[in-house]
Amino acid sequence: MPAKIIQTNPRPFNRVDLDPITLDIIENALRNARYEMDAVLFRTAMSPGIREQHDEFPMIANLDGKMVVGQFGSFIWGFQQGFDGTIEEGDVFLTNDPYACNGAVSHINDWLILMPIYKDGRLISWAAMFGHMTDVGGKVPGSLPTDATQIFEEGIRVPPTKIYRKGELQEEILELILHNCRLPHWNRSDFNAIIAACRTAAKRCIELAERFGDDVLYSAMDELLERNKRAMGQLILNTVPEKKQYFEDFICDDGMGMGPYKIACSMWREGEKVIFDFAGTDPQSIGSVNFFLNEEMFKMFAGVYMIMVFDPQILFNDGFYDLMEVRIPEGTLLKPRFPAALSCRTHALGRIFDVLGGLLGQGNPDFLTAAGFSDSPHFMYSGYDKNGEWYQLYQIGFGGIPGKPSGDGPDGHSLWPSFTNVPNEFLESYFPLRIDIYETIPDSGGAGLHRGGNALRVGYRFLEPGTISIHDDRWLTYPWGVNGGSPGARSRKLLMRADGSEEILSSKCDNVAVAAGDLLYFDTWGGGGWGDPLQRPAEQVLFDVNAGLVTAEGARRYGVVVIEANGNATLDATATEALREELAQQRSECLLFDFGGSIDELKQRCAAETGLTAPTAPVFQKWATIAQTEAK
Repeated sequence: MPAKIIQTNPRPFNRVDLDPITLDIIENALRNARYEMDAVLFRTAMSPGIREQHDEFPMIANLDGKMVVGQFGSFIWGFQQGFDGTIEEGDVFLTNDPYACNGAVSHINDWLILMPIYKDGRLISWAAMFGHMTDVGGKVPGSLPTDATQIFEEGIRVPPTKIYRKGELQEEILELILHNCRLPHWNRSDFNAIIAACRTAAKRCIELAERFGDDVLYSAMDELLERNKRAMGQLILNTVPEKKQYFEDFICDDGMGMGPYKIACSMWREGEKVIFDFAGTDPQSIGSVNFFLNEEMFKMFAGVYMIMVFDPQILFNDGFYDLMEVRIPEGTLLKPRFPAALSCRTHALGRIFDVLGGLLGQGNPDFLTAAGFSDSPHFMYSGYDKNGEWYQLYQIGFGGIPGKPSGDGPDGHSLWPSFTNVPNEFLESYFPLRIDIYETIPDSGGAGLHRGGNALRVGYRFLEPGTISIHDDRWLTYPWGVNGGSPGARSRKLLMRADGSEEILSSKCDNVAVAAGDLLYFDTWGGGGWGDPLQRPAEQVLFDVNAGLVTAEGARRYGVVVIEANGNATLDATATEALREELAQQRSECLLFDFGGSIDELKQRCAAETGLTAPTAPVFQKWATIAQTEAK
């Protein structure tokens, strides 16, 4: 049953008319409160993933749990559906179990705090925030095992729990949770920081209600949601065709030797409503690459994508959700059955954005965006230093953003626009390693009229013995190009041992022992190119060569010939004109999507280039046996 809200003053709110100035003041005040939540968190958290990299997502919602401002909606709806209990003034809820909150969070490293905001005995709004904890227990440091087959192996699961009950911290519960984590002092600090951020939002909402009146705040939140719905409704009518569009993309492997795994989706419009149907997606994996995709969360993904591509001026919130219907079949990669492992769900989560790009761009090729850095690759390094103290690093890598209709993709950027890199000086100060290399990789972005962003190479020099874990993808499939653009380069991980030996590491691996002096080349992948490379102005290609983004040999992909001398490149206009004519005659028609070849071709090519064993076809029947055993 849904949660029961307890109020000493259950008087209903009244909708009142608002003048535009009041609405604008409240909207901006709520936006400022949302960013103030971030500021509080970043200044009080301890883990670098939250404090430096900003792996957290805040929101302020109306009393029904619909996000009015924030970065990542849908938390409260899923929580309210999954929590069979009461909600009272002074309560604060903690959960990290996707199966217990209907996918409001998608793996157990994310600790979600939900805070009902009361004023004068009645609920007026909600504050919520989740952050990625560096460790929550489980079989490997970092709690993201690549070979997990059940969620029980991934760490401590916390069902929706009143961590504060009527204003009192439930210390025994918190201590029990922290007792199961490798870095309890980090988790405690991050937990308190998230609580403080939510209290900040609560304070600001109460101040607004006191200034303007409860009914005015209620009406303003309602109107902001309605305004978004009207804008998104028009956007859907203008951009989504009634004819069914279909697209599919793949996760390369599951870390256990099987793959690739297909994510398939169809999209069409019925009246003012857009339908997304994931029929055709592969069954759930026996490994941990499953992604428990909450339907409301996917609506948020789709809405953000549409707004950023078609009309960035629209205020993003949850108001448009009634205009979307999402169908995700049970037992698939995106709707796995308990107790399927979920720790490595980041690859499927990221690939959703490529699928959205392929769907929304087919009917509007001028707005089509290539595939890009659709992931958050993880790097973990842990062990005991020379003083016998435990160290543990969790870091997210960056890569190439795809070429797009409006221009080139940024180089070495995050999938999430608000994330920042962890400064190298911070890493070298707090962990026993040195950053020998930090650079974008020339030519790794796909060639196109608008170039795909280049991948990032980080060279980690280990100063103490320890173990590393890597979670990445796109080592088999390419980040595809569009409208004649070329695919971006794939990822690669190379470990150079201190003894001179070399080892290509798989994209998903745990417990790799490293020694002092070993060097890891952590290469992410580039973004696909947009448009015909032969149409890119030669002067722009020359600029890229001199900027170190494209090599002289790479410039020939654009039909551009440059002459390098004394550290500077100049354009050979005559040779460029001839080369472009030759390439134009040799090539076939420009492809709407360039995937770089079929799956079988990619497996053969990858094995030849890297020496890594290509994944075998997923054996879905193995999971069925495990599920039946658990049910018994």
